[in-house]
Amino acid sequence: MNASRQPHAVVIGSGFGGLAAAIRLGARGYRVTVLERLDRPGGRAYVHKQDGFSFDAGPTLVTAPFLFEELWTLCGRKMEDDVKLVPLDPFYRIVFDDGSHFDCSGDPARMRAEVARLSPGDVEGYEAFYRASEARYSFGFEVLGNQPFSNFTDMMKALPKLAALRSDRSVWKAACQHVKDERLRILLSFHPLFIGGNPLSVTSVYILISYLEREFGVHFAMGGTGALVQGLAKLIEGHGNRIRTNVTVDEITVSNGRATGVRLENGELIPADIVVSNADIGWTYSQLLRNTKRKRWTDRKVDALDYSMGVFVWYFGTNRRYDDLAHHTVLMGPRYEGLLKDIFKNKVLSEDFSLYLHRPTATDPSLAPEGCDTFYALSPVPHLDADVDWTEMAEPYRQAIEARLEERLMPGLSQSIVSSRVTHPLEFAERLLSWRGAAFGPEPLLTQSAWFRTHNKSEDVDGLYFVGAGTHPGAGMPGVLASAKILDQVLV
Repeated sequence: MNASRQPHAVVIGSGFGGLAAAIRLGARGYRVTVLERLDRPGGRAYVHKQDGFSFDAGPTLVTAPFLFEELWTLCGRKMEDDVKLVPLDPFYRIVFDDGSHFDCSGDPARMRAEVARLSPGDVEGYEAFYRASEARYSFGFEVLGNQPFSNFTDMMKALPKLAALRSDRSVWKAACQHVKDERLRILLSFHPLFIGGNPLSVTSVYILISYLEREFGVHFAMGGTGALVQGLAKLIEGHGNRIRTNVTVDEITVSNGRATGVRLENGELIPADIVVSNADIGWTYSQLLRNTKRKRWTDRKVDALDYSMGVFVWYFGTNRRYDDLAHHTVLMGPRYEGLLKDIFKNKVLSEDFSLYLHRPTATDPSLAPEGCDTFYALSPVPHLDADVDWTEMAEPYRQAIEARLEERLMPGLSQSIVSSRVTHPLEFAERLLSWRGAAFGPEPLLTQSAWFRTHNKSEDVDGLYFVGAGTHPGAGMPGVLASAKILDQVLV
């Protein structure tokens, strides 16, 4: 087809949702331009490189590799030709405050043995929880997660099944229903934090993550998550399409109720037949459509949404290796319910915290200089509605994390650090344009999911579509990749 006759699609943002959308649009015959305000693609999956270390900025857990493989297949290629995924075993180690631990894996017998080691009386309850997880995966992921919710009738059709699955209960209540040991309750309920949800309030549909992990495994991309970004960018450019970096979209242009393109901060106008926003939902509606009259997603409605928590991430490199640490470690603090309430409800920065420690050099030593290790430590924190001055608190908070890690997991850490940087909700707001500095967009509450979440096809502007964490089905790599897949269904 003559390029001048191909319909033109502009994709705002190059996170996994935007990259996947660009690939699918290219496969449909669109001429695609991806616009990224950072100096390289990736969005939240950006890669920081400093002092010889490579730090994946955000997502690290690949739990549904088939969603990536589909994108390579659309381009007539094989994923393994560009990216090597390595299954992790164990998936991660949970270290509880009392010093006990639990190694999560995809082996049912090993998982039963781990449960029995901590709480023999909870083995049967754990098995029942896992069956409940499978049932919710079958409906929540395979059915709800693969269809658009453009009409309220779609939601009405789903309600009987959601009611039967007790979707009104929280993930925490689902865990408490099945097991009695506090540590196992934590183990079976913490997963929503991976997608910005509060286990105490997020619908129990999300216990499906436990089944998803066992069924498809937890993988790591050699070269880091950035290798996936580079592979997807290569597919886009292989179609003859373009990724422009260091450009910021100032506004989505609209005429007669239809998106006509975008205007950049420098004044450049880029016309388009359709616009796909992978930018933050709150930012898109309140800023990029600031001059467009909206009936459904007004500024007031956008502001009234409950947003996910923020994250504080400390990236650091050491001049020694910590070979006794797994690729992923979750270090639980002394409180669970209380800490979650402080983060999501009270919106205060607590003195205690839980940490997710990522050590990619456990699997790929090339991500650090020889004999060194690359890490990031992530702590869930309140978003910017909290009264926290991160310009003042960032370093004291980092020091507290360093002290905790040195005490519990990494002896001699303070003397071994040779590279360091941090990110926090203020940087999410200023650098990634995340509304309120929330790391995952609107929180995945039942009343903010499916039809209640921002639709993949805008109800306010024709020719405008959404992919990424803020739209249906939600955050996390599987969610944002699925949002691009749903784009194929709603595109007209």
